[in-house]
Amino acid sequence: MSAHLKSCSNCEQHYYEKYSYCPYCGQKSKDRLTLGILFYNTISNYFSFDARFFKSISPLMFRPGFLAQKFVGGKRLLYLHPAQMFLFVSVIFFFLFGFVARNASENIDHAIKEGRERFNYISKKNTAKGEGSEGLVGISDIDKEKLGISDEELKKLDSLRALASNKDVKIRFGFDQQKIDSLLVAGVSDAEIYREMGMKDDAGWMTQKLYAQALRFFKSWNGGAISKAFFDSIPIAIFVLLPIFALLLKLFYYKRGPFVYHLVFAFYYFSFLFLVFSLILFINFIFDIPDRLDLLIMLSTFFYLLWGIRRFYSQSWRWSIIKSGIITFMFLMLVLPLAFGVMVFTAFMMY
Repeated sequence: MSAHLKSCSNCEQHYYEKYSYCPYCGQKSKDRLTLGILFYNTISNYFSFDARFFKSISPLMFRPGFLAQKFVGGKRLLYLHPAQMFLFVSVIFFFLFGFVARNASENIDHAIKEGRERFNYISKKNTAKGEGSEGLVGISDIDKEKLGISDEELKKLDSLRALASNKDVKIRFGFDQQKIDSLLVAGVSDAEIYREMGMKDDAGWMTQKLYAQALRFFKSWNGGAISKAFFDSIPIAIFVLLPIFALLLKLFYYKRGPFVYHLVFAFYYFSFLFLVFSLILFINFIFDIPDRLDLLIMLSTFFYLLWGIRRFYSQSWRWSIIKSGIITFMFLMLVLPLAFGVMVFTAFMMY
């Protein structure tokens, strides 16, 4: 082998040693493995975290519809692929959102547990003083200090207790909670409790599952598990909602290319949404910004959509306003509530 040639450590081809890169596979001739190289290659391989990403961020944020227009027009290597952009930004969003979801689940569990403990404490005080379930007896200042409740909170608990003691009132679960409580203490089988809750003997599988989950929650009062299951279902729901949004675009612009064109626009638009929401979450981690500012930022996403539709579909401002308004209304008022209901139901059934 000539002294001026060297062997590539990757593809083992021979090339001139003056080359900085192997002409056959593109690897650096002096590719010394470092910690930075390791993580850069990992991110680059999975998310294409290269110059295209930085070229794409600015137009994604400040030039609505531009990236989708260029990608559909044939410039598919200059900017980051829409699916890769969506994947990368969504990973960042759900990473930040995970902290919010965990805190929310813990707060729900803590609130339910604290309320249950206070309710049981007051119930025992009433039973010990012979009041039964007819109402609350007076609670001393020492008791209130132990419970950590104020006079106003005590009044609310009193009204709640009076409501719960009314046999004719069905709250939350649709059955007499005190009776179910007594059956659980007595060790009655779940089958007997289901009948007391109102389940018929010929109930189908779905109905039986609903009653089983309701009793499971009533036993544990573990609302955090349900909220966690709900939050876990959000990424899956997003991947379903995105093509539905593209389908709405196709419905209103059916002459403007195949479905995949509208899907490209949806990928970039959802990437923008996730990037904005990620910034909101990150800023709120540092300091709590006013809710009005959060709301204004979220409302700005509609104007981004309007501007993007105007550019991507090359339509007049009047028709762009009308169509983007209808699309937004249909998505927020019809699609999202239906998806939310399905997610809540799924979370309750699967927790």
